[in-house]
Amino acid sequence: MLTKNSLRNFLGDLPLAAELDYTLRQKNRARKDHYNLARLQKSLPHAVAQAKPFMENAKPGKKILFFAALHYWIEQAAHISLVLAGLGHKVTLLTLPYAEWHKEKDKLTQKQRILHTRDALKPLAPHVTHASLLDLQPVSDLPASLHADIAEVSLWDVQYTLMREEVDMNNPGDKALYDLRLKRNTFAARAALHWMRQNKPDVVLIPNGLILEMGILFRVARYLNIPAVTFEFNDQREQIWLAQNTSIMQQDTDYLVQARCHLPMTDEMYQRLADLENARRGARVWGKSKRLWQYVSAQGAEATKQALGLDDRPVVLLAANVLGDSLTLGRNIFAASMSEWITKTVQYFAKRNDVQLVIRVHPGEKLVPQAKSMGTVVREALPEMPSHIRVIGALDPVNTYDLIEIANLGLAYTTTVGVETAMNGIPVIVCGKTHYRGRGFTLDPNTWGEYFSMLENVLSNLPASRLTEEQTAQAWNYAYRFFFEYPRPFPWRLMNFWDDLEVWSVEKVLSAEGMSQFGDTLNFLVGEPFTWK
Repeated sequence: MLTKNSLRNFLGDLPLAAELDYTLRQKNRARKDHYNLARLQKSLPHAVAQAKPFMENAKPGKKILFFAALHYWIEQAAHISLVLAGLGHKVTLLTLPYAEWHKEKDKLTQKQRILHTRDALKPLAPHVTHASLLDLQPVSDLPASLHADIAEVSLWDVQYTLMREEVDMNNPGDKALYDLRLKRNTFAARAALHWMRQNKPDVVLIPNGLILEMGILFRVARYLNIPAVTFEFNDQREQIWLAQNTSIMQQDTDYLVQARCHLPMTDEMYQRLADLENARRGARVWGKSKRLWQYVSAQGAEATKQALGLDDRPVVLLAANVLGDSLTLGRNIFAASMSEWITKTVQYFAKRNDVQLVIRVHPGEKLVPQAKSMGTVVREALPEMPSHIRVIGALDPVNTYDLIEIANLGLAYTTTVGVETAMNGIPVIVCGKTHYRGRGFTLDPNTWGEYFSMLENVLSNLPASRLTEEQTAQAWNYAYRFFFEYPRPFPWRLMNFWDDLEVWSVEKVLSAEGMSQFGDTLNFLVGEPFTWK
């Protein structure tokens, strides 16, 4: 007896069955699934009309492959492609039309999503070429290095989806998800390798560039030595994070440090950074963001110590990350995972009642309640919690900046709390591969032995371990560059795309006004060196 899913798989394999069903029944219906480009389909003709005059006058540019998966990335990518075409670039928009990266979808639905995407993006022709990844001819085999890349990315995909670091291949659910991601990533690599070899783009443009098929397209481009640019968005509107030839999620800031961190800070720069820190301390939004980084304003050091029952013994602050965020994947140095690092750290401090350990669970865990909490990791490591260890939950009414004020030592994996702790002159031991590690104001162990030796040395003489004025100044300088110069001006943030498009139309972005604000960013986006103003 055929199930509904097997019937739809059967129909999906029949020649023209998906096309006929789509034309007769689906094409003009309101789509009810998560993959819906109806809004893009309605708005795109007007955006194309706005870009046409600029295309006619533009000088020939680069040959760009732009990859986008999931409907919201495709909506934004279509408009970015138009802007790039308006600047003279020859863009191929390669889409992956699905809504579920963690579930197998029946063949009929998947083929109809391809048709829906083709219809929605039809107005782009002939200015931007559209292709579906699922329609590409794959190569028959892959080199060993790409097989290794696929295995690594597929594991990260499972961690990202389940929002936990521990993946048990003996668990049927974990294994099934890993096998699905391995299958999809392998196909993506084979298809992308064939297309890139045949078409030889000058640059490949990819969101994220770390996980899912986005990570695979990045790895294939780099295997072929094709320049690749990856991008993501922070909490601020009209900003973008960009990286050339690395995944943006790794936040490689070497070029920023080399170009900017040797320059002196002005009073205005110090004040701007202080304003940001004071907004976070006061649990206020800042700039063009609606995100709160803290849910309660600072109460002061003494009030916080009393509320937590802390005494005069030194305080060590361990600031955790949100588990499963792609910003934390692939960041391990000597620990197998952040969970292992936290586990061994709290077990070490359980025997050190001469100091007090405060674990700050990231307030961002509130936004991903399905993720395994770092508080759970601590309690699994220490079923009987010693009285000198405190766990501050994501929803607890405690401000992280009060904890920084009372801390004598900071411990961080990748969180920017490590930078902010150093800005206060407090020594910080950094144990994950984060962007501010090795910048001159942190302690950076490479092995477990080095880590525990550093803990012993610092705790034996905390006053002597405080940062020098020069190191504290370095932390401020770096923080300013990271918070204010690392993000580039850009008109359309992913999470506010349609609202931003009302402010910055395609025509306005391509105008003299738009180019004055975003021209340098758009050049960087297609692989050109960034010129600092």
